Amino acid sequence: MFTGIVEATGEIIAVTDTADGRRLRVSAPFAADLHPGQSVNVSGACLTVEAFGEGWFEVFLAEETIVRTTLGGLDEGDLVNLERALAANGRFDGHIVQGHVDGTTEILDIEQVGEDWTYRFALPDGLERYIVEKGSIALDGISLTVAGIDDPAFAVAIIPTTLEETTLSTKSVGDAVNVEVDILAKYLERLTQS
Repeated sequence: MFTGIVEATGEIIAVTDTADGRRLRVSAPFAADLHPGQSVNVSGACLTVEAFGEGWFEVFLAEETIVRTTLGGLDEGDLVNLERALAANGRFDGHIVQGHVDGTTEILDIEQVGEDWTYRFALPDGLERYIVEKGSIALDGISLTVAGIDDPAFAVAIIPTTLEETTLSTKSVGDAVNVEVDILAKYLERLTQS
């Protein structure tokens, strides 16, 4: 489990495509503390560390990950948000993020408002009912609060720290991001359907 509080940004330093899937080598300041089998949230997707070395780790993208996320389109030099799994004695500063990407969405507009920014995103097909004003959402692994909904879009407010410490500063209108809606909303829906 993750919290959506991005620990670092990393750079894709190698990409290997095979018949079975795609392997990414990612730079990370915490790579020396990793071990094989550990989970790392990479721009919203929970991935398993296969190998690591000085300043880098490698993960494998299964077909499901390639199809459902933006990670299949990454190239060398691209930046990703990174977060290690929450330690049992760690602080819980964001919201419950599983790293199970529900889909992707597109940035429709970016507007600076004073020192902050408002990012507007398209409401992803099939996920609209899980996105509520003042509710939690993870975008590229970042825990954010929905500031407003104006169908067919929703907005989030971005503070300077979030902009500086995540890949949002590298994004432009038209770019895609990974979306994970609040798991509590999905469980509640399932329970009320029983």
